[in-house]
Amino acid sequence: MLRRDFLAITGAIAGGLAIPSAFGKAIAAEDLQGGIDIAVKKRLADAALAAATGAGATYCDVRIGRYLRQFVVTREANVENIVNTESTGVGIRVIAKGAWGFAATNDLSTDGVAAAARQAAAIAVANSRSQTAPVQLAPVKGVGEVTWKTPIVRNGMTVPVKDKVDMLLQVNAAAMAAGADFFNSTLFLVNEQKYFASTDGSYIDQDVHRIWAPFTATAIDKASGKFRTRDGLSSPMGMGFEFLDAALSGKFEMPNGVVVYGKSYDMKADAIAAAKQARAKLTAPSVKAGKYDLVLDPTHIFLTIHESVGHALELDRVLGYEANYAGTSFATTDKRDAGFQYGSAKVNFTADKTEPTSLGYVGYDDEGVKTKKWDLIKAGKLVDYQSVRDQAHILGKTESDGCCYADNWSSVQFQRMANVSLKPGPDKLSVAQMIAGVENGVYIFGRGSYSIDQQRYNAQFGGQLFYEIKNGKIGAQIEDVAYQMRTPEFWNACSAICDASDYRLGGSFFDGKGQPSQASAVSHGSSTARFDGINVINTARSLG
Repeated sequence: MLRRDFLAITGAIAGGLAIPSAFGKAIAAEDLQGGIDIAVKKRLADAALAAATGAGATYCDVRIGRYLRQFVVTREANVENIVNTESTGVGIRVIAKGAWGFAATNDLSTDGVAAAARQAAAIAVANSRSQTAPVQLAPVKGVGEVTWKTPIVRNGMTVPVKDKVDMLLQVNAAAMAAGADFFNSTLFLVNEQKYFASTDGSYIDQDVHRIWAPFTATAIDKASGKFRTRDGLSSPMGMGFEFLDAALSGKFEMPNGVVVYGKSYDMKADAIAAAKQARAKLTAPSVKAGKYDLVLDPTHIFLTIHESVGHALELDRVLGYEANYAGTSFATTDKRDAGFQYGSAKVNFTADKTEPTSLGYVGYDDEGVKTKKWDLIKAGKLVDYQSVRDQAHILGKTESDGCCYADNWSSVQFQRMANVSLKPGPDKLSVAQMIAGVENGVYIFGRGSYSIDQQRYNAQFGGQLFYEIKNGKIGAQIEDVAYQMRTPEFWNACSAICDASDYRLGGSFFDGKGQPSQASAVSHGSSTARFDGINVINTARSLG
């Protein structure tokens, strides 16, 4: 990796994110447009399909991809880095003699893709010698030639870099004026131009956009050297540059005055609040460890959903295929068959690749399966998992769930998490009404540090902002909070969920999985939720 790429993503890695391994070549900002003509894509795809079947493949899919990324990185009044990358090529996956084979090439000629297709077929034949059972693909009906695009208002890739830099530096200046001692901000933009073709008869052209604008405000007590930080409370989204239009920002003002955001984002307002709240952390009292009722804002709970439900219900992880990267899952298929009570009767989770503005919103997955929405947990009971074409038969299904994804043309596609979301409560319930019923609790905002075991069972989570709740009223800002949980006990402790008017998306822009590692983007929606009797620890305690 080039030094400039390393600098661009250092802050993201520090935040526990998995960055795509294949960035591609660095390019100038003015070259971020264009792409491969669709007629050329079809000609290349047909050459690959013909070569693969001619070499003995009984199935073949071809992904022609152009992956664009732009990172703008700033700190206080300085621009630390600007990175534009492009990666273009073809990935070809086949089944021959009942086994998978995969090959990829950046040679965008008919001879080049045909050679890669024959190589994939040869690899499949070699793999078949050690295969214990043939691949079983759930059927997919070809859709012919179709197109799908993220519904954006303004393509972030076309916005001049100067405008992006000016915006970030203005945000930084506002935060510094509000009391931050240090402030860094980044703008991430991703555009995936993906063309899929298969022997099922599909030719699918998709144009996918995502955006994220994270920051960190730092305040220092110069007398003691103590410092505290507050990260941004925005969510990455499947949107264009309209995400950063402050005039469109959907603001949600919480009962304690904290403002969080819906689909669009007033970054400057959040930065000013972050500077003030980071400074307030310096004098905030430390939490007293014990049992509390937790009120968790969607800016926080999305990560708990991601780790304890989203990953836990990936079928490859459940089956043990993913054991080497972050473990397997306690939620084994026998639990589904037994009607396992994953959470309280109020808890309903869906997997959904069709929710507009979400990070996982696409028309078709990377196996050509039309995306959909389905239930994972109903009235607290485990009812389903997330599966792809060659896993569906294991669950007795006749179709894939449409959640197969690769982060680059050179990566083989495999099962990735759909948008996994907690349904809002069916009855009218505001955050203020929820808090009014809490006698001794903690109100938590934002993503913090966390840890979870290799079976997605035992975990603990921190956050960005914490407020005590006493006798139905929000009290002082407090610090040093983390809660411990066992997944089924935690979700069975869910006693209330606010209604749909409070529903918001959180998300992970770089979610890591697989070996070699791949990154994907996924959202998790919820309304504010209450959990009773959860063990809270003090993260600042001396260990002696």
